[in-house]
Amino acid sequence: MWDGPEKTRLSPRERLALMDIEAHLRQDRGFARRMGGGAHRERGERAHRRIWLPTGVLLLTLASAFCVVMGISTADPGLLWCFAVLWPLTLFQALRLLCRLARRRGRAGERSGSRR
Repeated sequence: MWDGPEKTRLSPRERLALMDIEAHLRQDRGFARRMGGGAHRERGERAHRRIWLPTGVLLLTLASAFCVVMGISTADPGLLWCFAVLWPLTLFQALRLLCRLARRRGRAGERSGSRR
């Protein structure tokens, strides 16, 4: 393993220490995000995670609507309590989704504005 333009060779101990540092940095998601994305494996994971928030919001919305409609029509307190638990979670996840979409639009605006 050569290091830099000086063409100096790293000792086995230095190589091991460097591999250990790189392994720790790869595990730090915040660092990878700040450094601009990371490996292709992370891009696939990001695309996979991108699907789960909208799906979760949709399912929570459907479950909340079902609980409120059935709770009102049957006057079952259990269903109304279920709605009372699900609705704040639904709103929180919907807010996260809207923030993500706004951030994505902001980034797209920055990219198109910088090309001029």
